[in-house]
Amino acid sequence: MLKPTQKHLKNYFSIGCISIFLLSCTGDLNSNRDHLVFRYNEYANLNTLDPAFSRTLQDNSACNQLFNGLVQFDQNLNILPSIAKRWTVSNDGIYYKFTLRKDVFFHKHPLFGKDSTRLVTAEDFTYSLNRLRNPKIAAPGSWVLNKVDDFEALSDTVFQIKLKQPFPAFIGLLTMKYCSVVPKEIVDYYGNEFRSHPIGTGPFKFKRWEENIKLVFRKNELYFEKDSHGQALPYLEAVAITFLPDKQSEFLQFAQGNIDFLNSLDASYKDELLTADGNLRTSYAKQVNMIRGPYLNTEYLGFYLDSETPEIQSEWIRKAINYGFDRKKMMIYLRNGIGNPANGGFIPIGLPGYSQAIGYTYQPEKAKQLIEKFKTETGILNPEVTLNTTSNYLSFCEFIQRELQKAGLKINVDVMPEATLRSARSNGKVDLFRSSWIADYLDAENYLSIFYSKNFAPYGSNYFHFKSDLLDSLYNKAFTITHIEERKLLYTKMDSIAMQKAIMVPLYYDEVVRFTRKNVKGLGINPINLLDLRYVRKD
Repeated sequence: MLKPTQKHLKNYFSIGCISIFLLSCTGDLNSNRDHLVFRYNEYANLNTLDPAFSRTLQDNSACNQLFNGLVQFDQNLNILPSIAKRWTVSNDGIYYKFTLRKDVFFHKHPLFGKDSTRLVTAEDFTYSLNRLRNPKIAAPGSWVLNKVDDFEALSDTVFQIKLKQPFPAFIGLLTMKYCSVVPKEIVDYYGNEFRSHPIGTGPFKFKRWEENIKLVFRKNELYFEKDSHGQALPYLEAVAITFLPDKQSEFLQFAQGNIDFLNSLDASYKDELLTADGNLRTSYAKQVNMIRGPYLNTEYLGFYLDSETPEIQSEWIRKAINYGFDRKKMMIYLRNGIGNPANGGFIPIGLPGYSQAIGYTYQPEKAKQLIEKFKTETGILNPEVTLNTTSNYLSFCEFIQRELQKAGLKINVDVMPEATLRSARSNGKVDLFRSSWIADYLDAENYLSIFYSKNFAPYGSNYFHFKSDLLDSLYNKAFTITHIEERKLLYTKMDSIAMQKAIMVPLYYDEVVRFTRKNVKGLGINPINLLDLRYVRKD
């Protein structure tokens, strides 16, 4: 097969550019094809369209339109078939054998030759998972294969994974976008640029990406899934994503009907859109639908324990911050009651292992006493810390700042762009930071991995650089236990160890809140807030 030149590829991707601009132009709202285009804004921008590097919610939601894996989850996080039509697990919990569908094709690309596509086989999964764990690639999702001993294609349609030890949550890991199938010939051709030239098997295919401006997907006519009536998915013709960095501007675009969907609630428009008790205001109720449900997301403040700042090193100060503000009051005034105050540990409501008994309640006098104890013991009479956040969470940080000032602790609030804060957090450049942890799969181990000492950032998710031999021992023990009630007790114990050391300040357990225009049907929600556009229609 002749290798296409860059000119050929450029010409190939230019086909239909005029038509896609007509479809995706935000000003073309009166077009009779507007109901075929779903428009939304991604204020936090995207890092990549390569699933092996898809580590943020924004990246995952985009990659979810382009890629599939062996399995997927439904709106209740039940594990369902995807490219694998069925699977079996050996009695010892070590071998997972997947039987693949025979009708899944990659998106068309000239590198595939005369037919411009090809069938997905088990060897594609061998390649994709080998790529994921290749140290030279350094994919952030490589950790999902930590419990995997080996894998192989037993035939074109049978793929087998062997674990090092039983791990009941493993099948849930395979739903993550990291484990998506990718074609070797395309990845080899583009190398690192596969991030912006993605080819997958998903319901939509990549069309064009002007970074920081616009991203366009088109319907994949070869997509293998159908609805319950046998109709091919997806229903939409295209997806157009803009990247306005300002949430207020995003809301104005939504209010004017220029975008179809708002994901989450922001302080800049919450009172315009919602009443104090969390209902849609009458002025919006005729044009807007609100969807609300549980979200496996813990919002928190994290301490970098390797900091040389005495206040950060002090357990007294860390506990004082935990005791020093009213989470319930914060949720009422800053979130219109949407979300639950985090008076438990890091594990959120809804996952086995959650316990309210291990958390911190509002005790302002106790906070004052702990701060006074720090002053006496250290001789630092005017203790202060710097809290780093993004503009979206400034109101929360200022609320905590005001409350802790009453207790005798000065908190300076430093606002950073999200990408800058993410990098600084990973590299230990900030003492105290606001962050969130969204479940990737339905098991509390996902949350507790952030405390495991072998996961120190920047190579893992332990941004605190917290180390506990007892917690590490319990974490490893949990993998050997298949009985959920026993694992639940271990999970709660691990969470309590971290909370006793006050290595973080849980703020609240979030709720998924989505707003759509009235003409959008079939969007739905799920507890990890992953965007799924397969079943979306626009009237």
